[in-house]
Amino acid sequence: MAGLVNNLLILFLVFQNICLGFRSPLSVFKRYKDTTRSLSSECLGSDRPVISLGLSDFALDIRMPGVTPKQSDTYLCMSVPLPVDDEAYVVDFKPHASMDTVHHMLLFGCNEPSSTENYWDCDEGTCKDKSNILYAWARNAPPTRLPKGVGFRVGGETGGRFFVLQVHYGDISAFRDKHKDCSGVTLHLTHQKQPLIAGMYLMMSVNTVIPPGEKVVDADIACHYKRFPMHLFAYRVHTHRLGKVVSGYRVRNGQWTLIGRQSPQLPQAFYPVEHPVDVSYDDILAARCVFSGEGRTTETHIGGTANDEMCNFYIMYYMEAKHAVSYMTCTQNANPEMFRNIPQEANIPIPVKSDMLKMTHGHHEEMKDTDKSSLLQQAKKEEEEILDQGDFYSLLSKLLGEREDVVHVHKHNPTEKADSDLVAEIANVVQKKDRAREITNHDERDNTMLVRDRIHKFHRLESTLRPPENRHLSLQQPKHGEGSWEKEHTGDFHIEEAVEWPGLDLKLGQVSGLALDLENNLVIFHRGDHVWDENSFDSKFVYQQRGLGPIEQNTILVLNPSNAKLLHSMGKSLFYLPHGLSIDKNGNYWVTDVALHQVFKLGADDKEPLLVLGVALQPGSDKNHFCQPTDVAVDPTTGSIYVSDGYCNSRIIQFSPNGLYVMQWGEETSLGRARPGQFQIPHSLALIPDFSQLCVADRENGRIQCFRLETGEFIREIKHKSFGRELFAVSYVPGGLLFAVNGKPYPGQAETVQGFVMNFSTGEILDTFIPLRKSFEMPHDIVASEDKTVFVGDVHARAVWKFASTETDGEHKLDSSSGRILGRLRGKGGGGLNLGNFFASHKGYSRKGFDRLSTEGSDQEKDEDDGTDSEEECSAPPPPPAPSSS
Repeated sequence: MAGLVNNLLILFLVFQNICLGFRSPLSVFKRYKDTTRSLSSECLGSDRPVISLGLSDFALDIRMPGVTPKQSDTYLCMSVPLPVDDEAYVVDFKPHASMDTVHHMLLFGCNEPSSTENYWDCDEGTCKDKSNILYAWARNAPPTRLPKGVGFRVGGETGGRFFVLQVHYGDISAFRDKHKDCSGVTLHLTHQKQPLIAGMYLMMSVNTVIPPGEKVVDADIACHYKRFPMHLFAYRVHTHRLGKVVSGYRVRNGQWTLIGRQSPQLPQAFYPVEHPVDVSYDDILAARCVFSGEGRTTETHIGGTANDEMCNFYIMYYMEAKHAVSYMTCTQNANPEMFRNIPQEANIPIPVKSDMLKMTHGHHEEMKDTDKSSLLQQAKKEEEEILDQGDFYSLLSKLLGEREDVVHVHKHNPTEKADSDLVAEIANVVQKKDRAREITNHDERDNTMLVRDRIHKFHRLESTLRPPENRHLSLQQPKHGEGSWEKEHTGDFHIEEAVEWPGLDLKLGQVSGLALDLENNLVIFHRGDHVWDENSFDSKFVYQQRGLGPIEQNTILVLNPSNAKLLHSMGKSLFYLPHGLSIDKNGNYWVTDVALHQVFKLGADDKEPLLVLGVALQPGSDKNHFCQPTDVAVDPTTGSIYVSDGYCNSRIIQFSPNGLYVMQWGEETSLGRARPGQFQIPHSLALIPDFSQLCVADRENGRIQCFRLETGEFIREIKHKSFGRELFAVSYVPGGLLFAVNGKPYPGQAETVQGFVMNFSTGEILDTFIPLRKSFEMPHDIVASEDKTVFVGDVHARAVWKFASTETDGEHKLDSSSGRILGRLRGKGGGGLNLGNFFASHKGYSRKGFDRLSTEGSDQEKDEDDGTDSEEECSAPPPPPAPSSS
C-alpha cells in the first residue's frame, strides 16, 4: 500500500512539473494579483480578475472600480496590465453593462496608459503610445466571439501590455441613488497561436458637400487594395441624419460584389457579411453614401458635430498572421468614372420599420439637464415636426438624440440571415469626437472637431475628443536686446503670381524642398520617380521599398530664378525619399531623407556627403537616430545644426558644427490645448539669427512656434484663424518678413489654401496670395528673397510657382545690422537657412516603437493611376499581383 502511495506521489509531482512546463497562466498570475487594484465591494464578487480556463486559456475581468459619474456625457478610463509576458490572443468578449447606465464601452490595447490612477477622465487620453481598438459595446449588445481561428494579438514583442477600458456614461439620471458602477468586459484569452488576425478597414468621405434642398447627393469612396489578401466578415455603416443608405463593394475586373448595404438610420451595428468576401492585391474597395439635403437651408459639410455629416463604411476582416495589418483606411475616390456602373441597389434607401424606432439612453446635445419626461415630450414634438416635413429618416436620428454613433450588434439584418458568430463589434472606432456635443462658439469652425481631425486621430489611434477651445496665444513682443522693429511701410503691398515664369511647366517629381543659394538661384529638392505612398513604410516606420534602389535622377536642381533655365543638377543615386532642404552661409546644401532617416551636408559640387547624421534606414528616438526627420537649419554665426524630427518624434535636436549631439526640446501634443513646446509634426524651420530665434511650423497644430536658439526656451506663438488646421512651411527674409503656406482646409472649414506674408515682430498678416495658374494642392515648402520674390513648391501638384511683389512705396526693415548680415545669406530660414519641409505620412508618429500612422496630413502621393490612398500606410510590402478569381 505504501508503495502505491509513493508511486501516486511521484506521478503527481511529474504531472505538476509537466504543467509548469506548459506555463499555465496561474504560474504568472501571482505577479499580477499583487499589483491588482482593489475594487469596490459592490463590483466584483471576487478578487480574482484572472481565472484559469485550462493549460493555455484564461479569462481576464476588466471592470470600472466602483465609480459614480457626476455629470452626463462623462468619459472615464481605467487600465489593467496583461497578466502574462508571453504573446496571447483575445478570442472572446463578454460585456458586463446595461444601456440604462452606460452609453458605450471601448477597450484599447497599448503599452503605456495615459494615467496610473485607479481611473481617470478620458479627456487626459487613453494611452501615451499607440492604442489599438479591441472591442466596442453599446445598447445591450450580446457577447461577441470572433470566427474560429481569429484573434487579436496582445503581449509578446508586438502586442500591447495593457488594456484600457473607456466607459461613456450618457444620461446619469440612473445614478440618482449614488450607486457605484462596475461596468466592464471579461476577455477570453489563449496562448494558442491564432493563424488569423482581425483588423478594421475604414472607408470615409472627407470632402462631400450637401447643397441645401438637394434631393439626392452621392458621396463615393474608392481605393485600390495594395496588400496581402484579407477576408471580410462584418461591416458597419455610419452617417448622421441626412444619410439614406450606405453600400460597400469589392470591384474585381469590373464586377461589383456586395460587401454590405444598410440604412444608417438603423442602429449602427456591425452586421455579418452575407456571403464572405475576399479581397486581393489590386482589387478595388468602393463605397457610396446617399444623402438628401431636403429640409436644410445651408450647405452641409463632412464634420464631427451633429449638424455636419459623415460618410463611413467600416469593414471587419482577418488576415494571415504573418501579413496582418490591424488598421487600414481609404478616404479618396480613385476612379469616379467607375461609379457609373455601381449596382442600382446602392441608390435605393432601405425602409426603416417602425419597431426599430426606440428611445435610447445616453447622449444629449441640447438638453443635458432635462429629466426623462421632458426628454420624451421634446422627442414627441420633434417627431411631429419631422413627420410634417415627410422626413422619416431624420425622425430616428432625432429620437436617438442626434447621436452620431450607436454601436452595438443588433438582431436586425436586412438579409435576414444573421449569423451571430460572425457579428463583430470589436474594433469599432467610436471616438468622443464622433459624438454630437455642445459647441459654445459654433461659428468658430476652427474650434469644431471636424472629420479631418478624426482621420488624424484614427491613424494615431487615440480615442478621446479634444474639447473645443480657443487656442490663440497672445503674441509676445521681443525682449530688449533681441532686436527691434520699426514699421515704415504704409503703401500698397501685394504678392502676385509671376504668370510669365516658365518654371511651372517643369517636369518634376514630388517637390519636397526649396531654397535660394548665395547667388539667389532657386534650388529644388524633389523625389524623381519615387513617391511616398501607403507602401513606403511599415507600422514601425521602416522603409519597405529598398528594392527600388536610390533615385536614379538628379534630385537637386539649380535654376535661374528669372527664366527657370537649369544651371546645375546633382543628387543622383543618393536618396530614397527627399524631404527638407536648406543652404548655409557657405553655400552647402543640408537635406533630409525620410526613408533613410538621415540628415546630409553636401557641397554644391560634391558627389559624396560632407557630413551624415543618423543611421541609414534605422528609425529611432535616441541621440543617434532620427525617425523621418523633416527639416534642418544651420546658425550662420555659431554653425550649430538644428533638426526637426519630425513625424515619429516630436522634437527639435541641436548638434554642434561637427555633428555632435548638444540638446533637444519638444514633446508630443497632449489632448486638449496644444501647449508651448509641444508639437504635432514639426514640419519646417526658419532660423532668425539676429533675434537668436528658431521658428517652427508646427504643422498639425496650425501654428508657428519660436524658440531661443541657445536654450530652446519658448518665446512666442503665431497663430491665425486663416491658417486653418495645418501650417506646412515657414520662411524668414531680411527686412523682417515671415512667409508661410498652409494646408487644405478640413472638410467643413472655409480657410483658403494660400501663402501668407507676416510682420515677424508682431505676427500681423500683411498679405495673402494664391496662384493664378493651376491651384495649390499640397503646398509643401516656401522660400523668399529680400525683394519679396517668393517660390512655393507643391508635393502633390509636382510644381513650383513664382510670386513677385507689387509695391508702390515703403518697406519693412530691421532696425539693426541684420539686413547686412542676412543679406549675404539666401536660405529659406533666413541667414541662409532654408528649411525644407517635411514630408508626411501618418499620421505617423512613433512613440518608442509604436506607429503614429500618417494621413494626408502627410505628403504621400495621391496616385491617380492606381488609386492608392494617400492617407494610409502599409505594414507589409505588397505581394506580386495574384491571378484574379471570382
